Amino acid sequence: MQTGEAEFKHYAMLRTKCIKSQPQSSVDGRRISIMSRHTLEDGATPDPEIHDDLYDEWWPELAPPARLVGAYYKRGLSWREFEQEYQNFLRRPEVARKITELIDLARNCTVTILCVEDKPDQCHRRLLAEACLEAANDLEVVIQ
Repeated sequence: MQTGEAEFKHYAMLRTKCIKSQPQSSVDGRRISIMSRHTLEDGATPDPEIHDDLYDEWWPELAPPARLVGAYYKRGLSWREFEQEYQNFLRRPEVARKITELIDLARNCTVTILCVEDKPDQCHRRLLAEACLEAANDLEVVIQ
């Protein structure tokens, strides 16, 4: 029996999850942390719940700049303002190149991008996934 391309289903996609979720290799594929650091909110103390076996790679280049995170958590920047600033950050040429790399990877294997927020509503992983979808509308994206 010959298998034509139409019969082949490519399961590569981009997913999002909380980094503290237990890895599911059959679902998550390559788990990539997109956090600037793996610390508690003080920015210095290592988060004891985040350890190397929760992610395969770390791409801090896709994390929001520290000044933006500080403005949101410590100085009362609204989520809407954070969202706009992070989206502007994603348009920088060096960051856009990294997004292209992420999209290319997700077209070849399942990739799960990870951040510390429990839910994606107010998390940069959702914004990054949406930016990837905007840049490549054929990409399958699952936001959790």
